[in-house]
Amino acid sequence: MPLAPARRRRVLIGSAVLACLALILTALVYTGVVMPTRLLAASYDVRGIDVSHHNATVDWPRVAEQDIAFAWIKATEGSAHVDSRFSANWAEAQRAGIATGAYHFMSFESPGSDQAHNMIATVPRVPGTLAPVVDLEPYGSFKGNLPPAAEVRAILDPLLDALEDHYGIAPVIYTTPQAYRAYLVDAYPDNPIWFRSVAWPPRIPDGRDWTIWQYSNRDRLDGVGSEDEAYVDVNVLSNDVSLDSLIVR
Repeated sequence: MPLAPARRRRVLIGSAVLACLALILTALVYTGVVMPTRLLAASYDVRGIDVSHHNATVDWPRVAEQDIAFAWIKATEGSAHVDSRFSANWAEAQRAGIATGAYHFMSFESPGSDQAHNMIATVPRVPGTLAPVVDLEPYGSFKGNLPPAAEVRAILDPLLDALEDHYGIAPVIYTTPQAYRAYLVDAYPDNPIWFRSVAWPPRIPDGRDWTIWQYSNRDRLDGVGSEDEAYVDVNVLSNDVSLDSLIVR
């Protein structure tokens, strides 16, 4: 039986209101005003950030005053690119007393051995610093057209092996849910997983435990931010893992 006109109007109005509320909530989450993950992340004891040249000049002493225990800093990308802020961030974060590590953004377009050489040539092996990180996530045109798993693993495997041989510790793999499902399910058991999940609690597809959770890509800290990028990525360490287990010896 069709709805009466008055009831139909109420249904349409109610649907429109719900749609508007959903859009408002999405906008608030996107701008960082509302962060559902922040309350959940508060139950973890150790917090850290990751930065690159996009974050401009970082005031590391001010960052250290805000309960930030660790920082991974972008060092390299692909087989040739070096982040313009790496050297300064690397030195200044350590001077501020923050546990410091470096990350490499993996390219799908150059051999893993060449990418490993780029990172090894850029990031010194310093006992007491954090394990190297390989950032595995789709980028650019690959976001809608993921390369086959065999091709990606042919790059990732020699990259991980070379970094572990040089730094003496299994690299951490930073990844997104999409990349994990495509390339990491039931694989790489010796590499700690740094999982990005900025809207929901982290749930790794194969049930594996995460070591680091990136719970926000739109947080704010005193001492971090520029006109181009006002936000910073914030992470927590699993309460079942010690930061000491991720240290280069």
